[in-house]
Amino acid sequence: MTAGARSNAVPSTATSAGNPGTFDLVVLGGGSGGYSAALRAAQLGLSVALIEEDKLGGTCLHNGCIPTKALLHAAEVADVAREGSRFGVRTSSDGIDMAGVHAYKDSVVAGLYKGLRGLVASREVTFVTGHGTLVAPGVVEVDGVRYAGRHVVLATGSYARTLPGLEIGGRVITSDQALTLDHVPSSVVVLGGGVIGVEFASVWRSFGAEVQIVEALDHLVPAEDLALSKALERAFRKRGIGFTLGDRFAEVKQSDDGVRVTLESGKSFDADLLLVAVGRGPRTADLGFEAAGVPLRQGFVVTDERLRTGVTTPDGGHVWAVGDIVPGLQLAHRGFAQGIFVAESVAAASGVSPDGPAPDTGLREPMPVDEATIPRITYCEPEVASVGVTQARAEELYGADAVETLEYNLAGNGKSRILDTTGFAKLVRRKDGPVVGMHLIGSRVGELIGEGQLIVGWEAFPEDVASLVHAHPTQNEALGEAHMALAGKPLHAHN
Repeated sequence: MTAGARSNAVPSTATSAGNPGTFDLVVLGGGSGGYSAALRAAQLGLSVALIEEDKLGGTCLHNGCIPTKALLHAAEVADVAREGSRFGVRTSSDGIDMAGVHAYKDSVVAGLYKGLRGLVASREVTFVTGHGTLVAPGVVEVDGVRYAGRHVVLATGSYARTLPGLEIGGRVITSDQALTLDHVPSSVVVLGGGVIGVEFASVWRSFGAEVQIVEALDHLVPAEDLALSKALERAFRKRGIGFTLGDRFAEVKQSDDGVRVTLESGKSFDADLLLVAVGRGPRTADLGFEAAGVPLRQGFVVTDERLRTGVTTPDGGHVWAVGDIVPGLQLAHRGFAQGIFVAESVAAASGVSPDGPAPDTGLREPMPVDEATIPRITYCEPEVASVGVTQARAEELYGADAVETLEYNLAGNGKSRILDTTGFAKLVRRKDGPVVGMHLIGSRVGELIGEGQLIVGWEAFPEDVASLVHAHPTQNEALGEAHMALAGKPLHAHN
């Protein structure tokens, strides 16, 4: 179906038996990757069916990014209220009203949910509520109704993992249950020192709980540059957040009063709750993927660089996959970008180009999403943000002698001093070459990583960034100062 030829064969609440016709695109999963594919495809004039068994917006909107960041902001407010005297403001905290916190969090989610539903309705996307199963290449069945697509996008998201033999229930919870706790626990053991673990540890510490993190690897946020991991560990010690590194979980025993968590070393911790934060698994089981020929590896969907599974439909289209079910960074903005990419690829295959015809080449196919330039942020206090490669990875790629690094301390940044935050910006570059990695730690530094993505993605040299004017006083200035220093002309930094 070409641009402008919409199909309205099925109402958005279709539940009756029958065949609603063939769509240009059928999307299974309404999270960040799924809804972005649906909206962009509809924007380009394609007919779209979007299938979601729960709520539009998926994990990110309802059980992940948005509600957790709302909790983190409430935690920041609690810290400010408790520590106002540092800034000459007489404030105090009388405690945390979890009912009020949840009301605030839920209102944020509800507002975004309402807006997203309105967008999908306005784009004339056929929205289907129900459990979808891929019953054949190009066909998804929901409650006995089959939705055929010239192309199909699999975007079924992820779930909170646990460890073999570690059952979730009672006082052993995942992030799903943590988001709805009606009280602040007096003490928590957090199993996992990655993004989810340190974010909840940060929230609960700000709310007044005693927190102990258990991480099997040698550092917190182990996927980050080592300098960031060590800095976060120092900051957490200062905040009174305990952590054990390089020691694996052995068992947990529950009682009416709490949990006892024992590690392989024999060390044990008693707490009210155990939060299991050991990552997220791909939601691909019992959805018909394997039977339809979709290749899986350890539960993840295997695709080529253009996110095609290798399965073709009877109409000559493809079965695609996006988001958390595809190996790589499990980030909402990655899935969102991949969804747009697939929609534009389908449009190009259907004779529609989002950018118009390219000279001498006909339709312009979109460029695949570059994993290396996807920004990563951990929203604990202090925040951790990065883009590009770590120093260790750069040395593997280019050789230790061909890599240069620089750390610019936020103590030299006026706005950071105003905010009373510490941290640094670390740059990794190829000697006499471009910046290939940026790594930040400090309050609110996640807001700076957008410029970092441009610098790394466009392979900028330090001299290119040093010549840019950064507004004063902002934390953004720290990026300018860091690049000035790396370019050999430091002002607010020592040689």
